[in-house]
Amino acid sequence: MLSKRIIPCLDVDRGRVVKGVSFIDIQDAGDPAELANYYNCEGADELVFLDITASSEKRKTMIEVVEKVSSEVFIPLTVGGGVSSTKDMGNMLNAGADKVAINSAAITNPKLIQNCSKYFGSQCVVVAMDAKKTNTGWKVYSHGGKIETNKDALNWAKEAYNLGAGELLVTSIDQDGQQTGYDNELLKNISDSVEIPVIASGGAGKLEHFNDAFKYGKADAVLAASLFHFRKLRIIEVKEYLSSNGFIIRK
Repeated sequence: MLSKRIIPCLDVDRGRVVKGVSFIDIQDAGDPAELANYYNCEGADELVFLDITASSEKRKTMIEVVEKVSSEVFIPLTVGGGVSSTKDMGNMLNAGADKVAINSAAITNPKLIQNCSKYFGSQCVVVAMDAKKTNTGWKVYSHGGKIETNKDALNWAKEAYNLGAGELLVTSIDQDGQQTGYDNELLKNISDSVEIPVIASGGAGKLEHFNDAFKYGKADAVLAASLFHFRKLRIIEVKEYLSSNGFIIRK
């Protein structure tokens, strides 16, 4: 069994870390470089940096902020937001990212996944998806959860995997910021359909939620933001709890 990963997420808007509820009611959570340093020292396994308004504002990810964040961490860093070409991905890797998350641009142009995987290797390509539950399944949304697409989340996960994605970052819009638990049904359906790691995102509120995402959602990693930003839980607490429940956790 591979060890499970605990990943804090920095949602960045105009150079500041922010956090909302179901992608709205945004509030400030701090300076990205300072938080990155904090999580590096706290024992995070990886760090995710998402420029959440880059796509909706039709601009590129802020390189200078990525450079500041990458200079503060010695753990794998995933960067996303506004990445729409292999050149953009190369810029992020050159700025210090280890992996690059693509979302809206991949929905519009799925071949982007294939191209990025070909040029940089699938291990660098993370396909992020924001999904909302419907009566018939889960619908994928783009541009920071603002635009509904015609894509079914399960089908899109399979397509992304077949095109060369190395990892999937799955966020439940319904659960995001609610702190009532991850959408484990969504996670399990996707995890059972692909042979690459799935990162659970959206809904962490207490220790049991991390356990459930691994046990019932079959996730390979769990991502959390506000729970860690506002010090409701520390990463060491989560790791000790999961280890006591039989999961292999990185020290």
